[in-house]
Amino acid sequence: MKELNGLELAGFVKERQAKQVRALRQAWHIQPRLAIVTDTDNPVIETYMRLKQNYGADILIDVEIHRTEPGRAFETIRELNSRDDVQGIIVQLPVSDVSQTGELLESVALEKDVDGLRQDTPFQAATPTAIMWLLAGYGIDVAQKKVAIVGRGRLVGAPLERAWKRSNIDAAIFEKGDDLRQLNKYDLIVTATGVPGLITNQMVRPGAIIVDAGTASENGKIVGDVDELVRQRQDITITPQKGGVGPLTVAALFDNVINACLKIANAAKN
Repeated sequence: MKELNGLELAGFVKERQAKQVRALRQAWHIQPRLAIVTDTDNPVIETYMRLKQNYGADILIDVEIHRTEPGRAFETIRELNSRDDVQGIIVQLPVSDVSQTGELLESVALEKDVDGLRQDTPFQAATPTAIMWLLAGYGIDVAQKKVAIVGRGRLVGAPLERAWKRSNIDAAIFEKGDDLRQLNKYDLIVTATGVPGLITNQMVRPGAIIVDAGTASENGKIVGDVDELVRQRQDITITPQKGGVGPLTVAALFDNVINACLKIANAAKN
C-alpha cells in the first residue's frame, strides 16, 4: 500500500504562508484574523477547531472561536461581518439545525467567506483544494484517470465536481445509496459521505487510488469512509486515517484567509 500523506505537503504550504503573514503584518499593518462560529457541543467539532487555532498560531493568524446558543448564530455572523479586524469567517459544520445550514453559510459576507461555501463565493472551497493539492503533490494526473466521487455534499463532493468540470474532468457521481460495486470500474475514487466502512474491497479495483475525505465519530475516534480491510491491501494507493486530506484542508482554509487580507492590501495600495 502506498500512502498519500498530506502532512509533509502541508508543511511546505505552512512555511510559505508564514512568510506571507509576516509581510502583511510588517508592510501593511494587517493582523489576519479568522472567526469560527459554532452552535453545537460536539467533541469532533472541538478537535477540528483546536487544530485550526493551533495552525493559526503557528503562522501568526489569530483565530477566534465564537460559541453561540442554537438559533443565535445569525446574530453572531452579522456582528462579525461588520468587524474590520476580522477578514475571514467560517461556520463550523454541522450546525444544530441542519435545515439552516445553507442560509447560515449565505449570511457570511462575500469577502469573508474563506470556507468558499457561498453560492457566489470568490474563494475555492478548502477540502476540494486540499484534494487537488494532494494529488498534484504525488504526481497523479487526474485527467488521465477514470474518476468517481462518492457523496455530493456541500463541503466536498459538490465543489470538487465543479472544480474538476472547470478543468474538463468529468467525474462520475455516486451517492451512498447507489450500487457502489460499480466503483470497481474507476481508477481514482474520492469519497466523502461520513459513513464508516462504506467503501469495501469489492468496490475497489486492483491498483486503485482512494482519497478518503469522509469523517465520522466511531467509539470516540474520527474515522473515514473506507473499510479497514481495504486499507490492509498492498495493491492500492490511499490516504491514511490521519494526516491525509485533513492537514491540507486546514492549510487551504488559511490560504483563503491570507488571500482575503491580500485583497485588502491591494485595495489600499490602489
